[in-house]
Amino acid sequence: MRDHRVRSGEIELAVRERGAEHGPPVVLVHGYPDTSAVWDEVAEALAPRFRVIAYDVRGAGASTTPEDPLDYALDALMDDLAAVLDGVGVDRPVHLVGHDWGSIQGWEAVAGGRFTGRIASFTSISGPARQHVGQWARETAQLGPRGVMEVLGQARRSAYMPLLMAPRAGELLARAIPLVFERGMRAMEGAEPRPGHPAPTLHRDALNGLGLYRANMGRQNPPEGEARTDLPVQLIVPTKDRYAVRSLLLSARGRASRLYVRRVPAGHWVARSHPDVVARWITEFVEHVEGGPETQDLLRARAAGEPGKDFGGQLVVVTGAGSGIGRATALAFAGAGARVVAADIDEGAAKHTADEIAANGGEANVYRVDVADADGMERFADYVRATFGVPDVVVNNAGVGIGGALLDTDEEAWGRVRSVNLDGVYRGCRLFGRQMAERGEGGHLVNLASMVAFAPSAGLPAYAITKSAVLQLSECLRVELEPDGIGVTAVCPGVINTPIVRHTKFVGMPPAVAEQLREQAIRLFERRGHPPEQVAEAIMRAVQHNRAVVPVAPEAQASRMLSRVSPGAGRALARFRRRVGERTQQRLEREAPQDEITRGPEDA
Repeated sequence: MRDHRVRSGEIELAVRERGAEHGPPVVLVHGYPDTSAVWDEVAEALAPRFRVIAYDVRGAGASTTPEDPLDYALDALMDDLAAVLDGVGVDRPVHLVGHDWGSIQGWEAVAGGRFTGRIASFTSISGPARQHVGQWARETAQLGPRGVMEVLGQARRSAYMPLLMAPRAGELLARAIPLVFERGMRAMEGAEPRPGHPAPTLHRDALNGLGLYRANMGRQNPPEGEARTDLPVQLIVPTKDRYAVRSLLLSARGRASRLYVRRVPAGHWVARSHPDVVARWITEFVEHVEGGPETQDLLRARAAGEPGKDFGGQLVVVTGAGSGIGRATALAFAGAGARVVAADIDEGAAKHTADEIAANGGEANVYRVDVADADGMERFADYVRATFGVPDVVVNNAGVGIGGALLDTDEEAWGRVRSVNLDGVYRGCRLFGRQMAERGEGGHLVNLASMVAFAPSAGLPAYAITKSAVLQLSECLRVELEPDGIGVTAVCPGVINTPIVRHTKFVGMPPAVAEQLREQAIRLFERRGHPPEQVAEAIMRAVQHNRAVVPVAPEAQASRMLSRVSPGAGRALARFRRRVGERTQQRLEREAPQDEITRGPEDA
């Protein structure tokens, strides 16, 4: 470890070097209200391979403070960066890493012409370029109501910025930061306070750092240009960042010609909470830029950097992908850039889905699996991991329908509907969720429940019981996996026009009556006209925004609301439907041919 004092105009900057003197140089720039100590764990992990350089920016830590409280303009900060590179004798292009305001400085360096030939790559963490923020807001608002809400959501997260820029209010807020920063903000972000952090300077640093906002933000200091670069850029996106919505953190898409995107289930101070992950990704990225191979993970990260591909580079597994909601979901994820594993008990149907994806320029692979087969699901999960890697999203969609009274549902029928609808979901969650947790980079599990999970049903009791269990399984697992950054969503579609109705079994009634009920249900679902693509879109939004329960069609939304507002009303509605169903069945039995009736009740 080597400490330096580097002069930049009137400022003296405290610089610390670690690691191999002749290794590729990595420069770490911190944000507000940190010091270079925020990088300590990352720097120690990088030191065996790289020459690691970290410094306290002006007004922070052991660096001195400018006399003018507004002398924090980006031009001055660029002078400081150049002084550091010159002062420690860097004689080759550096790999720049910035967090928060350090990342904003990094964008200024790589998008301008001043450091041409001096920077080899840039890793940005939670600090978009100032130019990108305005461009993102305009482009997102043009997407319609959802886009406007996204921009308003970011405005809410950034509400502290105008306060920091305002006279007096900024000073009051800055004085409060030391009271909550170490044990409040850091703890909430998942990083425990570390002994030795220069807390005595935090009060001064917070006040000094107001100059970052006042000198570089606001109408009097509009950013110039578009902040485009041809240098390799890696975005590390903490998906739990409290201060920026994910789409803003991805705003460099289309503005960096060689962009790699990594996602980590962490908060804003990811360098403190997940230093090993950050160091591993920096190492992999720098070694590639230095001439090493582009690993499989980097290929995925590069695909994730493509504009307009919200799931670019991600691996998505869909069960029951041969038809209906599963097919539509597989197509939707593939259209958004994901690699898809289309699994189904009908391998031919799954292949048809994969062929359709390939015809549209996507990537899909086929696997035949019966989710009711425990050993088969184990082999499936092992195959996916060994062949493609750990999935980012798993959609447990496979299911079967069954109608008729519960007392008429024999062991065989009950065992089949439970083993597919419930046990299959359990296996998909357990096997793939464990892989996601071991990888440590988050993920998402989507489980297909049903609107009948919200209320009792006399006509579909076995089906409703399994789907209610799926809903509760999802809720329990969501709490269990939250510390691992893994989201869990239960989707309750409603009356959706899919082939499941055609294959639904009816118990406790003559075959002719069962066939008539099936035909009535088919006509109802066709008249209702809700396509499975609508559910697929809801699933993708749920993954993006980490929704817990997603009722899709209006009747599903109404059923959920009724179950929460008045469970008694839901039971009354179920009794009414039972009486209607009984009268319908009696009428069909009267109209059915006598020889069909005398054959007696059997599965149809």
